[in-house]
Amino acid sequence: MARGHLDILDETLSALRRQTGRLTRWGQALAERLSEGNRLLAAGNGGSAAEAQQLTAELLGRYHDDRPPFSAIALRADTSSFTAVGDEYEYDHAEVFARQVRAHARPRDVLLLLSASGRSRNLVRAAEEGACAGAQVWALTGPTPNPLANVAEDALCLPGTAATVQEAHLVAIHILCAEVENVLAGRGIERRVS
Repeated sequence: MARGHLDILDETLSALRRQTGRLTRWGQALAERLSEGNRLLAAGNGGSAAEAQQLTAELLGRYHDDRPPFSAIALRADTSSFTAVGDEYEYDHAEVFARQVRAHARPRDVLLLLSASGRSRNLVRAAEEGACAGAQVWALTGPTPNPLANVAEDALCLPGTAATVQEAHLVAIHILCAEVENVLAGRGIERRVS
């Protein structure tokens, strides 16, 4: 069982390796937008929610280098809003992220949605709302085709099981954070390695 999991993870990470160009482009765009005062909104369900929080924590704090903090919001982390919307809409989970995106997203913000399946209705609705708000919508998903990849402006889709896709998404998040800091360093933002 362990060997089988690792074999599938190897395939998923190999697919991620082929997507490094996309992560580099995302890192460049994100560094530019965050430096201009725009924000990142991130969301996912379950383990993907934890990864969204990891990403926003790295951008608000720092990944490796000391730099200015950036506005980055993990939508699932606001439990009061999440449960209030759920209660008001009788836990129509399709609305729990969509309403937050409608409230927070602005043109030139980035909305990053994480889903191991790409089939989460609440994330698809959030993507639709992000596009309506003028935000750039990116998705990290599992295998294609899937509804979230179809509505996102750009999607990084990986083969594998839900577990290996989630594991690779965490690697992708770390690469994205490193790319953002690399772009900032190239622009002369002072860096102090911890």
